[in-house]
Amino acid sequence: MNRVEFRVTRPNGFTHAFKLSHTLICTLTCTLTCALICALVCLPALSLAQPTAQPTAQSSPPVRAPIYDGIPAAQTGRVLGFATGTLAAPVRPLGLLEAWRLAVDNDPTLRAAWAAAAAGRERLPQANAQLLPNFSASASRFNNDVNRNALDNLSQSVSTRSRYVSRNETLLLRQPLFRQQQWVGVRQAGYQIEDTEAVLEREVQNLAVRVAGAYFDLMQARDQSQLLASQSEFLQSRLTAAARSITGGTGTRTDLDDAQARFDLNKAQRLEAAQAIEARRRQLQALVNRPIGELAALNPKRLSLDLPNPSSAESWVLLAIENSPEVRSARARLDAATEEINRAKAAHYPTVDAVAQWQRSSNEVVTQPQTGYTNASIGVQMNLPLYGGGYIESTVREARAQQIRFNEVLEATQLDLGVRVHTEFNAVTEGIARVQALEVAARSAEVALDSARKSVLAGIRSSLDVLNAQQLSVQALRDLAQARYGLMLSRVRLLSLIGRVDESALAQISESLQ
Repeated sequence: MNRVEFRVTRPNGFTHAFKLSHTLICTLTCTLTCALICALVCLPALSLAQPTAQPTAQSSPPVRAPIYDGIPAAQTGRVLGFATGTLAAPVRPLGLLEAWRLAVDNDPTLRAAWAAAAAGRERLPQANAQLLPNFSASASRFNNDVNRNALDNLSQSVSTRSRYVSRNETLLLRQPLFRQQQWVGVRQAGYQIEDTEAVLEREVQNLAVRVAGAYFDLMQARDQSQLLASQSEFLQSRLTAAARSITGGTGTRTDLDDAQARFDLNKAQRLEAAQAIEARRRQLQALVNRPIGELAALNPKRLSLDLPNPSSAESWVLLAIENSPEVRSARARLDAATEEINRAKAAHYPTVDAVAQWQRSSNEVVTQPQTGYTNASIGVQMNLPLYGGGYIESTVREARAQQIRFNEVLEATQLDLGVRVHTEFNAVTEGIARVQALEVAARSAEVALDSARKSVLAGIRSSLDVLNAQQLSVQALRDLAQARYGLMLSRVRLLSLIGRVDESALAQISESLQ
């Protein structure tokens, strides 16, 4: 039987020889080939058989990034993947709600606000700590070298030198009994925490507006590009038809030149639209920190055209004054400034502490270096400020001026908020009417375009009339898309002014997307 010999040489110089028959080699080869084919065929089938969870509107929200000390943890490779562009593009359209969740986990501005809020929450424990017992220990050790000069019985100067080590250990316990400034500081810390929480909520609302604005801008740029591409096909067909008419002797040079001019303008507009899409895509990508592929499409039939509830702008203004994070922040700062006045006045009050002390020392008296003592004492200590050069009165005047300042800031914030609420409320109500009017205009423009085509076939109109009708139809569709996206963005802005933008609100707005 024929055999094949294999030789293997080890590093130490020994050589091993193996002889295998042709039959055994063929058997091993066939076995390995069959195993490889089975793996290639079965593994894709097994992966397809496993169910893949797809998020729906009814499904629970995905697990959010963990939070450490109030700050959401950064996603793995967020900086490297975004900078190098190595992240894989999404396989399904990116929805508004999903974009919002990604932005909450990745936006650096919001993460900075989270860190600021976490830092601000520590003010209350710090203020409470000023009223709790304070226990301290101290110890000292010194090497002493003392030269002593004295007169003896004969009135002669005698000099002696001694070297010794002195020690001291002290334990001190202090419990504040009455400190008016610290009590006021606790109340002030509560208002300061309210301010930091309101600032964090304001950043959350602003992020929702930024994400919605970037998302709808990208959708609008995409729709604009699609409209221009459709118009380009139409203009190309009219340009070809005008050239044939001239060749056949029935057309005019004017129709051909007009069609060519419109086609060239459309080409420039398509280039501008492509640049707009890239810019809007980069803007949204910077918020969500992932490559942006396809976006969800707008379903006009599911777009809500209901008026805001409540139906009056004044009711929305009252809701904004009560719930707006900006007003809450300004009100908390005013309350903190009021407490600062009380805190400055409390500097006139005495402070009373209970003090317990234990002390042990040795060799601390120069005249008696070989002595030591232990002392334990307990009592009450009072400190009463009598005169500080007018410092306390000055801090009171400063605190009152700051209170006036924050009171004016609160009033200005409320007035500005009322103006913005009225603006966004009108944008929603007028946007609804504008969408309804443009829907009628788009249908009328489509009918006019169809009539112009039929009139050209009947010899009543020229191809120039068809081009004008088609341009009017494209303009109506473009304005309609802009009005729809503007309406949805105005709803988000109106809700953000009263602090009501959350996942449920964005999910409701996202119902018009598919």
